[in-house]
Amino acid sequence: MESLKNKVAIITGASAGIGEGTAILFAKYGCHLTLTGRDEDRLKAAVQCCASAGCPADKIATVIGDLRDKAVQQQVLDKTLKTFGRVDILVNNAGLIHYAKPTGTTEEQYDDMMDVNMKAVFFLSKLIAPELIKTKGNIVNVSSICGPRPMAEVGVYCMSKAALDMFTQCLALELAPSGVRVNSVNPGTVVSMIARRGPTGYKDDEQYAKFVEAQGKKHPLGGIAQPEDIANTIAFLASDMSRFTTGDCVFVDGGRHCVSVGVTTSVSADKK
Repeated sequence: MESLKNKVAIITGASAGIGEGTAILFAKYGCHLTLTGRDEDRLKAAVQCCASAGCPADKIATVIGDLRDKAVQQQVLDKTLKTFGRVDILVNNAGLIHYAKPTGTTEEQYDDMMDVNMKAVFFLSKLIAPELIKTKGNIVNVSSICGPRPMAEVGVYCMSKAALDMFTQCLALELAPSGVRVNSVNPGTVVSMIARRGPTGYKDDEQYAKFVEAQGKKHPLGGIAQPEDIANTIAFLASDMSRFTTGDCVFVDGGRHCVSVGVTTSVSADKK
């Protein structure tokens, strides 16, 4: 991934899971980083990991805040340009999930998922696109197997990721004449904090262990992914190794997308 060296990458949701794993991998490849997150302590820990991976402290910028706030989005761009002078890569990773069937989803939960998983991505990408056109950079969106595969117990999450996949393809068509590529990765279940947050998350260690065990049985390769599994694909898509790839949604799910989805398919383990 020599082409990533000295590239400036913005990575959202970098304080844990896929975002943190991607930040650390990009640090190893010599990227300069702007990392965002809502948890200041976790983001500081991620910065330390990136520094340990070889990224100098003066090549890491951070922005603490909620990307649903347009002022925070502007801060991300402004701080990146002030620190590094350009943007080469945008990794839209920040996301959230509520475990609720469509008929059991509250309006607040609906807004949470749609605003974080889609609206914030849309407007942050729109904001940063002019800078990517200058550098002929690229965008990698972190979607989910839930985008193209219906799963009743997380219906609205599926809707938000389906919208993200379509946005990936539409934006890819718009920006291709400017030399900007736009792709997404569509993971299956990954070891991360996303399943443990919010009122419907698996906060109890025993519940989360059951969730992981249940999910592992649904991936043909067995088990669930580690953040670095997804980060490797993100790095590939962000690098010149995929210079002729755009508008693609790449499954990184241990083969789960190959499995037929029945009416009883669930992505969550029994919490009782």
